[in-house]
Amino acid sequence: MNAVSFFHTSTTKPYSAKQEDVNAFTLPSDTRHLNVLPQEESSTVIKEPIGIVYTDHTNPSSNTNLTEKDLQLPDAREHKYARVLSATDEKGHSQTDNIIKQVIQTTNQEEEEESQKDNGSDRESHQKTTQDQLEQQSAVNSGKDDEKDAPIAETNKQTDQTAMPDARVRQLRDQLIRARVYLSLPATKNNPHFTRELRMRVKEVQRVLVDATKDSDLPKNAYAKLNAMDQLLEKGKQMLDDCATMVKKLRAMLQSTEEQLRVHKKQTMFLTQLTAKTLPKGLHCLPLRLTTEYYNLNSTKQQFPNQEKLDDPSLHHIALFSDNVLAAAVVVNSTITNSKHPSKLVFHVVSDRLNYAAMRMWFLVNPPGRATIQVQNIEEFTWLNSSYSPVLKQLGSRSMIDYYFRAARASSDSNLKYRNPKYLSILNHLRFYLPEIFPKLNKVLFLDDDIVVQKDLTGLWSLDLKGNVNGAVETCGESFHRFDRYLNFSNPLISKNFDPRACGWAYGMNIFDLKEWKRQNITDVYHTWQKLNHDRQLWKLGTLPPGLITFWKRTHPLDRHWHVLGLGYNPNVNQREIERAAVIHYNGNMKPWLEIGIPKYRSNWSKYVDYDHAYLRECNINP
Repeated sequence: MNAVSFFHTSTTKPYSAKQEDVNAFTLPSDTRHLNVLPQEESSTVIKEPIGIVYTDHTNPSSNTNLTEKDLQLPDAREHKYARVLSATDEKGHSQTDNIIKQVIQTTNQEEEEESQKDNGSDRESHQKTTQDQLEQQSAVNSGKDDEKDAPIAETNKQTDQTAMPDARVRQLRDQLIRARVYLSLPATKNNPHFTRELRMRVKEVQRVLVDATKDSDLPKNAYAKLNAMDQLLEKGKQMLDDCATMVKKLRAMLQSTEEQLRVHKKQTMFLTQLTAKTLPKGLHCLPLRLTTEYYNLNSTKQQFPNQEKLDDPSLHHIALFSDNVLAAAVVVNSTITNSKHPSKLVFHVVSDRLNYAAMRMWFLVNPPGRATIQVQNIEEFTWLNSSYSPVLKQLGSRSMIDYYFRAARASSDSNLKYRNPKYLSILNHLRFYLPEIFPKLNKVLFLDDDIVVQKDLTGLWSLDLKGNVNGAVETCGESFHRFDRYLNFSNPLISKNFDPRACGWAYGMNIFDLKEWKRQNITDVYHTWQKLNHDRQLWKLGTLPPGLITFWKRTHPLDRHWHVLGLGYNPNVNQREIERAAVIHYNGNMKPWLEIGIPKYRSNWSKYVDYDHAYLRECNINP
């Protein structure tokens, strides 16, 4: 069962069959005003508003033939039913009533502004009915006035669309809400002719909307359908005299919609996290196929060339820790493709035991040109054990295993993000042991496996980090990228040592000075804080929070064009920034190799994948 079918079949129906018309309403995309109406009090009093006098804003000179009667609204009965809910309960609770009054007054004002657009044509039609002798002259004058007013009307229309590009879409959706309410009221059900006409208009508006999210998506006849529905709703308003019943229906709809929205949000979060943690069939097939081929090779063909360059500090060394063969292939391919000096590049790929053979086989079959590559198994690092690494000891503890695999504790942490088993992998924490992995190197560029390199990175190895250990792009653009987003400042250990408004920075493309790292004994700093966080009270799982702590006041900010983030969760990343970036990062759940990846960003990643490759075709990996 795919995510879409699961999503639909899991929708609940909290209301009875008597509210079928209410529950049948489609959830609107804009839910910002869901909690506007409060709960209705025990009793309400419907008061008649003071009479409203219509004011004509048109040029008086062009309407000299209109009488005072003509200047009134087309149907005087509208005032009888344009009621204001000024209900006050017996206990004197007036705050609730003021909110309802403001909402209904705002709605009435919007309807009046919309209806005023056609008042000129309505008055002209009325005048033609009462003054048959002036019919021809009125048509001529009307034509002239239309020619004068056309540029102004067009300008106003363009201004409205610029200010709110989805104004018409919102209005159509509001009309559907009102129509559903009218259809559920007894007064409407007693008028079968009106009911049939209203149902027909509802279907027309639904066909017009379809999947439209902004006015430009609407068909040409949308404005005509909007006016037709508006006129019919005016008739419905004249038929009704029980505003309290309508308010009850609207409140029932709001409560039903809020409940459905809550359920859908929870389902969306669960399905997104599930998809992010699930390995697609193609990516499962690929390492199996490669592993089989690797162990069928002769031992002499299992070695990489140019291994003498691995410890040369004058070359440009890149560390890549990954268990995803296809993702690692894109990182290597994109880096080499955009490099001015590929022969100076040395890739150090570290994988886990399950994917080690597959990773080696891929790069043996697809050698990196003039660049040098090394593929290692994390099991080869015998020094990396639980007695040396606190995080490795914690990852194997009973409390951590229970946290991930005990269903009884699954509900203890509402944020499913932190329950992703990727945090159990020591590969994610290997970045804190770079000096131990590369003891003979001075500088190493660390790259995540969910990035794409678009420009030459040579300049990073010559940067002066000004005595700092880490060179990274800061993420101060949004408040949620600051320290208080990742660390628990209610804990005194955190609040006494760090600034909650301090600027965070991005893992994914980092240049590390290993000489300074050793001099400042950074690994011990990391170990100290990991021991203090054994019960996860200082921060949740992950590598960025301990990274912010470990490299606190030891990070040199890079120009933001080196590294642009958000392509794995934000569909609104500036396209110009993406084009100018040296590295783009698909951080988030929507990875480009998953079906939930953001479509408009996928081509930046997929252009570095050869989908005609035999292994990819055999595993049905397609763009």
